[in-house]
Amino acid sequence: MESTRVTITTPDGDMPAHLWLPESGSGPGILLLQEIFGVSRYIEQRARDLASLGYVVLAPELFWRLGVSSVEEGPDALEQALALLQRADWQAAVRDSLDALEQIRSRSEVVGGVGIVGFCFGGGLGFSVAAESSPDVLVSYYGSALPDILGLVDPDAPVTVVEPEAVTAPSLHHFGLADQFLTPVVVEQVRDALEPLEHVTFHAYATADHAFDNPDFFLHDADASRLAWERTAAWLAENLPVGGASAPAQ
Repeated sequence: MESTRVTITTPDGDMPAHLWLPESGSGPGILLLQEIFGVSRYIEQRARDLASLGYVVLAPELFWRLGVSSVEEGPDALEQALALLQRADWQAAVRDSLDALEQIRSRSEVVGGVGIVGFCFGGGLGFSVAAESSPDVLVSYYGSALPDILGLVDPDAPVTVVEPEAVTAPSLHHFGLADQFLTPVVVEQVRDALEPLEHVTFHAYATADHAFDNPDFFLHDADASRLAWERTAAWLAENLPVGGASAPAQ
């Protein structure tokens, strides 16, 4: 399944993006938000996976202002990605993602609602975007900025702190409890903030580290990845069904 290169109009210029269509040619929309490695081979595979489930998938190149589509794989890929993250403008990424959400919502191929799926950098970004817009669903994998967005860790982080209730869409969150970047204590703080909300589903994986879903990353956990994706596909089928109207917020 091949993607089509498209552009997303922003006040600062055209942001490159990639579009995947399901076999049917139409379906609910998914804004797919990248991890720190950009629109990588892994993100492209997850886009194909979502399209195979029947979704129209749009993945913007969120590092476009830095002139980067994706980080080349290699021994220094993580170092390069972290350096890009330090240079990235968080608020600009939120605005760009909001523009991307509006674009996919307006596409003629999109019927039955629009959701957000984000990984790592994109997992936290998706929460911020959902707090400022009205997606039908949000799926967040180990959102690295989520502790700061919820005001749990760093009061000086370059993000806008939002209350958990600001995201009214049904949301699904995946975290590893062996995460080297988000400690188990922090993950539990995020769980305590989000899980009491009726529209939140929270899953933690005891042996999984950060970025456990990425098979191209050294912390990949095949068992946790498989289970999390099965849960994601089933949850999306219930909350953003293909071939029907999106489910109401719970």
